[in-house]
This record gives sequence, C-alpha cells and structure tokens, in this order.
Amino acid sequence: MKSNESQINNIVKRYIKLTKQVLPMMASDKKLQWPVKYDHCFQRIVLDNIFNGCWYDHLKSPAFKNLSNSQALKAIKLCEDIISGKADLHTLNRKSLIWRGKKVS
Repeated sequence: MKSNESQINNIVKRYIKLTKQVLPMMASDKKLQWPVKYDHCFQRIVLDNIFNGCWYDHLKSPAFKNLSNSQALKAIKLCEDIISGKADLHTLNRKSLIWRGKKVS
C-alpha cells in the first residue's frame, strides 16, 4: 500500500512540476504566443480537458490531492503533448472556457 501511495505521490508531483514550473516557464517565450502564462491557468486547462468539462464537477478540491493515479497520468500526458506541440494550447483553452460558460472569440 505504501509503495502505491508513493507512486501516486510521484506522479502527482510530476503533474505539479509541469503545471507550476515547466509550462509557465515556456509561456514566457513570446514566440510561442500562448494564451495563458500562470500555473493555475495551465492546471485549469489540463484538468478540464482530461475530464471534458469543469474539473470541479468531477473532482473534489484541491484537485492535486484528489487525482487518481490514472487521472494524474492523463494530466501528465496532456502536459507533455502541450510541451511537444502535439496538443494545441489555444484549442484546449477555448474548450475549457466554453465548458465554463465564458465568452470565447
């Protein structure tokens, strides 16, 4: 049980590092022209997209403490796809905003 808990903690730590450090650091590169730059925005976008809706409709807050192993792995995969350019951050952000009832142009 303890090793499984430790494994989940490491997976969640990777997700947190990607959304709190790696993606915001990349967003500072003006060439990317990403629509967001703050960690909480990346977390919103990633989590909303792995749930196909507002993450808080599917998960208790704080999200990082309540992610399952498979959810955290999906979040990491999506972060890595954003980093590599396989996933379009503009599209992911628009989807997230639409799910939240925000006006999107």
